[in-house]
Amino acid sequence: MVELSRSQDYEIGDGTTGVVVMAGALLEQAECQLDRGIHPIRIAEGYEMAYRVAVGNLERISQKFEFDVNNYEPLVQTCMSTLSSKIVNRCNRSLAEIAVKAVLTVADLERRDVNLNLIEVEGKIGGTWRTLSLYMEYWLAKI
Repeated sequence: MVELSRSQDYEIGDGTTGVVVMAGALLEQAECQLDRGIHPIRIAEGYEMAYRVAVGNLERISQKFEFDVNNYEPLVQTCMSTLSSKIVNRCNRSLAEIAVKAVLTVADLERRDVNLNLIEVEGKIGGTWRTLSLYMEYWLAKI
């Protein structure tokens, strides 16, 4: 479970609690099936089938997300929605704009790839969101 949480944090940067809770629930159900005498391979096959159904449903209900580099408002809105679950409500919009600018700065839009290792977030004692914004604008101007 620890490795699962680390992997989730490394790949996505969020959702570590959710992925551990989900894995725990899946393991709990697998244990119930084992107690009923169901072979582990059958349980794994059932999870694989459920995975395929879930992915199929997600693909069916998903919507294509188009954006223009010159109009990144849809990305800011998406980022604000994501940040709304965090403790940043007071400066949600400005932080979302900074995050979108940072990602677009390092994104390879042709390959549809973002190397998040190129974005570094450091906490500074006494800093404010305005400082972060100015710092970001300074580095963007240098590029």
